[in-house]
Amino acid sequence: MKNVVKPTILSGLIAAGFLVSCSKDEVFNAQIPETNQQPTTAQVNGNVFEPALVAATDARIAQLKLPAGFTIAKFADQLGKPRMLTVSATGNVYVTSRDAGTVTLLRDTNNDGKSDQSQVVARIKDVHGLTIFSGKMYLVAIHDVYSATINADGTLGTPQQIMTGLPDAGQHPNRTIGFGPDGFMYITVGSTCNACADSNPESATILRANPDGTGRRIYAKGLRNTIGFGWHPETKELYGFDHGIDWLGDEQQKEELNLIKDGAFYGWPYIYGDGNYNPHPRPMGDTTYAQILAKTTLPFLQYDAHAAPLGMVFYTGSGASGGFPAEYQNDAFATMRGSWNRSQPSGYKVVRVHFDAGKPTRIDDLVTGFVVDNNQAQFGRPVGIATMPDGSLLFTDDNNGIIYRVSYTK
Repeated sequence: MKNVVKPTILSGLIAAGFLVSCSKDEVFNAQIPETNQQPTTAQVNGNVFEPALVAATDARIAQLKLPAGFTIAKFADQLGKPRMLTVSATGNVYVTSRDAGTVTLLRDTNNDGKSDQSQVVARIKDVHGLTIFSGKMYLVAIHDVYSATINADGTLGTPQQIMTGLPDAGQHPNRTIGFGPDGFMYITVGSTCNACADSNPESATILRANPDGTGRRIYAKGLRNTIGFGWHPETKELYGFDHGIDWLGDEQQKEELNLIKDGAFYGWPYIYGDGNYNPHPRPMGDTTYAQILAKTTLPFLQYDAHAAPLGMVFYTGSGASGGFPAEYQNDAFATMRGSWNRSQPSGYKVVRVHFDAGKPTRIDDLVTGFVVDNNQAQFGRPVGIATMPDGSLLFTDDNNGIIYRVSYTK
């Protein structure tokens, strides 16, 4: 007889287009056999709750919570749906809007911590991720990667397509891009679905390519939707936050912080968390869950389910006017955009990932308080994040069209 796993933690199943519900957020009589020679059964309670959107008034911003010595204020507003950020060495701030298909340049010309100039400098359909490397801007949309010269005034030359043919978007259209210490380009490609056997091998991966777009290959796979990623400043190791599977209940699947290695597989869609079996889809053919688990790299840390990690940046700021205390050096900051399929909201905040001896050890809050009115409303869903030359931290909110600036007062 084949082995049958009876999970003691939450699992779930969507089948035939509907969710099987139960009275509590837990599994009843869950049985997940190694192969399909026995029936798979799991039952879970799924919830949908989205806090109402309210305005980001001065009074609401004033009640945001940060550690002692930190302050937060608007850097820019009225930006529509700002998403990802990158900042030049001179302090020019670039922000994308996938919905509008724009890249906007923002400047703080009088150094008062607020943008006073705004200019659209590129128009690319579905543009999302962007980064600066070797004096050029690199931008990624759903199917294509572009590069553009950066002019002396911070504007961009005409974007030139250097890569095409990335997988169709499906459920996850938000590509991101970065360059590693090795000088290669890295591109995230989310899955087309919540949990399925994606037909395109480049879906649910991180890709690597040369700076000119040639030599594209799969670097890591089994990553459902990794958007925020970066390299530890000292160890040069690559870390990324992956989105957990939906509809496994309020507390599963937790978001994953992964140490991402060349050639590694991270389990999606069959294995999640600390080695749990996802009841649907099942492994194909005679392949067992145990065989897939044996080749799966498990997460380094886990975080609240459905918090929706978006941006991530390692902190190396050293500016005199906004720089953070020394103990923040080489830690990471990540935006948690916030849940929608959970009975009580998670996310809606910016968090700090502590690194000790080059390894992540825990995740703490940095900015909270966007959820208000007894958890019934919210005025901010953080997305993109970047550091300024003065050491301050910027992050976007794509609901109220704001970029916030977090600084430290010594």
